[in-house]
Amino acid sequence: MQDFKNSETVKNLMRAFAGESQARNRYTFAAGIAKKEKLPVIEAVFRFTADQEKEHGEIFYNYMKELAGETIHIDGGYPVDISQKTVDLLKAARHNEYEEHDTVYKAFGDKAIEEGFGEIGRVFHQIAAVEKMHGDRFELFAGLLEQNKLFLSDTATGWMCLNCGHVLTGTQAPAMCPVCRHDQGYFIRLELAPYTRG
Repeated sequence: MQDFKNSETVKNLMRAFAGESQARNRYTFAAGIAKKEKLPVIEAVFRFTADQEKEHGEIFYNYMKELAGETIHIDGGYPVDISQKTVDLLKAARHNEYEEHDTVYKAFGDKAIEEGFGEIGRVFHQIAAVEKMHGDRFELFAGLLEQNKLFLSDTATGWMCLNCGHVLTGTQAPAMCPVCRHDQGYFIRLELAPYTRG
């Protein structure tokens, strides 16, 4: 087994911690743009994902507890995804999440296992699978926005107001919730609403 302090795995943990920390901030910033564009559902998607990235960062960080008080020097490249358009931020986030899944965390996990850190390797691979789900989520909402289908459906579907929970059925979310009077941006397809069976 490789000495942990001098391993590539410890550097990969710090790279992953840095990346997850930055992703959390990027998604929080993106949530602010979605809010400005009156897209509270997309704002909620970004914040929900940001919270999961925070948890990933904490998982990676805690594996380095035996090095508390030390400084780990790393190199790495990190994206600058700045835009005033929510759809652009969704597409950039999708790209980054797929890259983590397809390339980065797979390689980090394989290296950890090679160096004798099987648990860390498995966690890298497991978090990679979560990043794939993040990418799929961003792809779904980017597609709906690009196709002008965020609030329109080809067939009658359920729509839920995320503010008050009112549900109605139709091919389009209403311009304003008839119950709480919040605007259309609060509506989500029922099958995508949190904690429901659709």
